[in-house]
Amino acid sequence: MLRIAHLHDDRTAGDLSRYLAFLGRDPALAATAEHRAVPVSRLVAGAAAIDANVIVSHLPLTWQSLPGLMMLRARHPQAKLVHVEHLHCEGSSVISRNRARRRAMLRSGYALFNHVVALGTAQARWMRRHALVAPAQLSVIPPFAELDSFAALPGPRGQVRRIGAIGRLHRQSGFDLLIEAFSVVSNSEARLDIFGDGPQRAELRALARHDLRIRVHGNTTRLSALRQSDAIAMPSRWQPSPLAAREAQAAGRLLLHSGRDGLSDLQGPGVLTVADLSVAAWSRALSDVLAETAPAPREPADTARELTVQGWQGLLDRLTCRQKAGRGALAVI
Repeated sequence: MLRIAHLHDDRTAGDLSRYLAFLGRDPALAATAEHRAVPVSRLVAGAAAIDANVIVSHLPLTWQSLPGLMMLRARHPQAKLVHVEHLHCEGSSVISRNRARRRAMLRSGYALFNHVVALGTAQARWMRRHALVAPAQLSVIPPFAELDSFAALPGPRGQVRRIGAIGRLHRQSGFDLLIEAFSVVSNSEARLDIFGDGPQRAELRALARHDLRIRVHGNTTRLSALRQSDAIAMPSRWQPSPLAAREAQAAGRLLLHSGRDGLSDLQGPGVLTVADLSVAAWSRALSDVLAETAPAPREPADTARELTVQGWQGLLDRLTCRQKAGRGALAVI
């Protein structure tokens, strides 16, 4: 059986950990290959002893990690190497002080791999637009994680009153904008709860201190945060992965998001895209949501799961020259 080693350095129970758990447990994927998560150091990926036909890197691609990835390529000349891009996207590249230097690093890093996987169409188009990877070596495979526990959450009832925001307290998440926008909302019964931790914690608490309706909590599980929320706000300035948004949809929570990067493919009933990252636009959107009645229609997981499974099966068929009817990697358009 085909052996797949998924290299990672994740020490949390976040998106990547849950994604790798799904790849290792899904029956359809297990029927054709063994998917195994292998923890390594992002700086010395090539030092790990790996026995696999296909090696998949989920490691952050940086100038510091490049030497280790070069060693990985040199130590495994017969293996097929794949990189899954969890970090870089158009939104994150915009804030780079030297975009040309970052793009040069990405081109050098991607060239070490037989194939590169984007998490969404927007990310893939950004890669193509800047010629970061050859089109024939690029596929889109959306990430997936089990959603049963989120789908089992009781749906909220009545008018939306509790807006939740879940994630790292970092400029990327846009929670500073969210607090300013919520402060403009006149609804005295509304509440904004922000769950997470990160470098912006003190700043966000300072921004929220003048509005008793706003609380910045510490870390908690997404299940707990969703249980306490009628709707979820994601004003992300950049966001490669849509997993957190999928969980909110599965839980039947109304979803407001910025439409950036990996969020651009989200649509349907109960989903509102607020592409304008301004206080005025988000305060209007929050007021509109607070006039809604919960819950939102729950997003079925079957389609998202199938896209992930078919994407990996198709990619492995291409890498190992196994052509089977009805399979194919998700092509970038």
